[in-house]
Amino acid sequence: MRLRMAWRNVWRNRKRTLVIMTAVVIGVWSMVLLGALMQGMASNMVKNGIATLTGHIKIQNPVYRSDPVIQNSLKDPDPIYKTLCQNLPRGSLWVKRIKVNAIASNAHNNSGVTLVGIEPGKEARISFYGDSLSQGRKLKPGEKYGIFVGQALLAKFNTKPGRKLVLMSQDTQGGIASRAFRIKGVFRAELKATEKRYVFISLAAARSMLKLKKNISEISILLPQREQSREVAAKLDGLLPKGIQVLTWQELLPLLASYLKMMGSFTAIWYLVVFIAMAFGIVNTSLMAVMDRIREFGLFKALGMSPWRIVSQVMAESGIILFIGMALGSGLGILSVALLARTGIDLSALAEAQQYLKMTKVIYPALNPGDLIGANAVVLVLGLLVSTYPAAKAARITAREAMGHI
Repeated sequence: MRLRMAWRNVWRNRKRTLVIMTAVVIGVWSMVLLGALMQGMASNMVKNGIATLTGHIKIQNPVYRSDPVIQNSLKDPDPIYKTLCQNLPRGSLWVKRIKVNAIASNAHNNSGVTLVGIEPGKEARISFYGDSLSQGRKLKPGEKYGIFVGQALLAKFNTKPGRKLVLMSQDTQGGIASRAFRIKGVFRAELKATEKRYVFISLAAARSMLKLKKNISEISILLPQREQSREVAAKLDGLLPKGIQVLTWQELLPLLASYLKMMGSFTAIWYLVVFIAMAFGIVNTSLMAVMDRIREFGLFKALGMSPWRIVSQVMAESGIILFIGMALGSGLGILSVALLARTGIDLSALAEAQQYLKMTKVIYPALNPGDLIGANAVVLVLGLLVSTYPAAKAARITAREAMGHI
């Protein structure tokens, strides 16, 4: 009975109801859409960071991160391989790499690069190397004189596939290691900095050039779910021999981890701003409705209706408006996310900011059910909370005050 009466009262003044409802719809829609955009941006940044030779977990010499020279490599990696095979979660992937600083040069230019010795087949399953081919072909296992370079580096050196590129670095004996490689393929990455920085050769070629035996620079691990990284890293840290460092992607990419935390705070602030604007509209319009119905509430009081029943009546009316607005706002938000998820949002026009923040060129919104529920919960709870003021105002109206408005 009370809900039926509340429903009728809601539509007694359609314009006023639509004003409040529109505020709720816009508020919920903006919360859902912004949450999806932020979630998509965060997901893309993490995915890009992990794919850029980071992985979810990395194993290396404790000194290597601050001084990445060949002397600070993992000297006896066999026990590590055995531990990984026995203790990683099912579905995990891992690769070994040799990674050192080097100088690349040809007749046109020279530049500092990061030389990465890889196992091509395994690397293709764990990093951006797998789906980045732009020209030519990928490396073959054991290939001794082939090199895989970035599109930006190719342009910088004014060269093309099939031509030679000379690499120089330091070998294990402290001497200069130099070798000419022929460009077999070219890769494209999300960031030009990545294309300029990394050059890939086979693990066998790196060992031959740098006079290495079993030594490797690092082991990168990709887990089925990135949320497992801290737990698995802690487990491996207790199992591996001393003198080996196990790092999670959060520790390897501290700026990204901090940015993700800041992004969550920004979303919360946006929710607060939107709700405050929406709350003013709800309170003002509800107060107008109460003032227009003073005679009605005075009559209820004269007939013996308790203040609590009047409060619950006004709250029921507010709840109906909120629920309809939330449903429409959520539907509009889901539709907007679905449409944007098909094409994405192209950030090419913001190239400098995109490179600086290490974001992908196209952002695809990702709607998290938790964000959808959270946005609606915030609107419902706080919406009902601010509605208590006009409801209490209505409950305090006496029959004598109502007589003055006849």
